[in-house]
Amino acid sequence: MPALSDIRLSFLDLVAVREGGTVRDALALALRTARHAESLGFTRYWMAEHHNMEGIASSATAVMVGHVAGGTERIRVGSGGIMLPNHAPLVVAEAFGTLAELYPGRIDLGLGRAPGTDPATMRALRRDRTESVDDFPRDVAELQRLLAPAQPGQRLIATPGAGTEVPIWLLGSSLFSAQLAAERGLPYAFASHFAPRLLLQAVELYRARFRPSATLAEPYVAIGVPMIAAPTDDEAEFLASSTYRRILGILTGARGKLAPPEEGFVASLQPQERAAIGDFLAAGVIGGPETVHAGLQTLAERTGADEMILVCDIFDPALRLRSLDIAAAAVRTMPATADALA
Repeated sequence: MPALSDIRLSFLDLVAVREGGTVRDALALALRTARHAESLGFTRYWMAEHHNMEGIASSATAVMVGHVAGGTERIRVGSGGIMLPNHAPLVVAEAFGTLAELYPGRIDLGLGRAPGTDPATMRALRRDRTESVDDFPRDVAELQRLLAPAQPGQRLIATPGAGTEVPIWLLGSSLFSAQLAAERGLPYAFASHFAPRLLLQAVELYRARFRPSATLAEPYVAIGVPMIAAPTDDEAEFLASSTYRRILGILTGARGKLAPPEEGFVASLQPQERAAIGDFLAAGVIGGPETVHAGLQTLAERTGADEMILVCDIFDPALRLRSLDIAAAAVRTMPATADALA
């Protein structure tokens, strides 16, 4: 089991649009945050694909990956993830193959099998396509072929893409992707930043069934960690009210832009609302430096994770960066390099 100081830290950005702000502001903040994460030695910076959501500006995920990679120097940049049912594998291979040619050794391709949106938008993205349970494994295999070196007689070649061998991760919040990642010998990231219920079961399944591959000799696990850090526990709880409000909006279908923190917000909630938010954030770490250190240590001991991918939705951009400073100090040393495991 890795010691806390040996666990890599990374960041997942939903590229939140803040109340009173614009999409352009959100895009600029993503790059600013990535540069700060890079300066702290974070291993990777990922962005998530969501559609038709007023408060999230990362729908064109591959474009965002290029934006952030072009403005940084060493940190790995990628998708956390591309929702594969929304895209033809060839299009994904060409997009990420192009990114890999532009920023060699720095691009990750995380793949999910959820639509990342509502049913109406899903139909707009997929047109008349209907999905079966076999589609995701088949599409993952096709992407692996398209990003591998072209073989003699191969008729469909991604150009760019072939031979770039962009590292593929499988992402998930259930046992399906854990098992598939194990069978294919791929790294696995569990979405415990919003669906922590099956975290331990999925990680155990992945490790138990892992088969070494040309990509990976041993299982490699990353976990999503909602994290709000401040100089004191009280301030962190106050800042986290923005996250609580966002989660309540997700749970009630009233999504919107990221709101400023609100004093007394938790006290204003009904018991069932507080319980639902608590379930959503069961893997969360919120507090001052000592609380953050203890929380990350507990997650490390419970999961044996190789990497923690932090999600930090703080309304004030400067305080968001400060939160990353505190998290990095809590972990103390991180062996993060540009060529770290994909």
